[in-house]
Amino acid sequence: MSFAAAIRSVFSKYVTFSGRARRSEFWWFALFSVIVSVVAAIIDSAMGSSVVEAIVGLALLLPSLAVTVRRLHDTGRSGWWILIGLIPLIGAIVLLVFEVKDSQPGENKYGPSPKTPGADPAWPAQPGQPANPYGGSV
Repeated sequence: MSFAAAIRSVFSKYVTFSGRARRSEFWWFALFSVIVSVVAAIIDSAMGSSVVEAIVGLALLLPSLAVTVRRLHDTGRSGWWILIGLIPLIGAIVLLVFEVKDSQPGENKYGPSPKTPGADPAWPAQPGQPANPYGGSV
């Protein structure tokens, strides 16, 4: 999934906490969030306020939570595991490990694998190409 497709996908599912999100979708959105936050901080330092950062933070809060929950679903975990991030240091490390893990193959209780051809509009199935971008079958 490309950078632009990932951002489009996350914002089209702004507050959708059901379903699954691929690693690429999650990490591209994380990069987008960092870039937008840095730009907002630069603008705020030039203006001498923190209004832009606050607006950006509020605008990205719900989509960030939603894509994280969908990412946890993709690894076969409940979205409630996001709360482990509230535990200082250890919680953030455990959550990072969950976010880095590969998708649970096939369908799980949260829906079909987003790696299944045609399951994700940003990654349409094409004849002659493997369903899995890393080769082999899904």
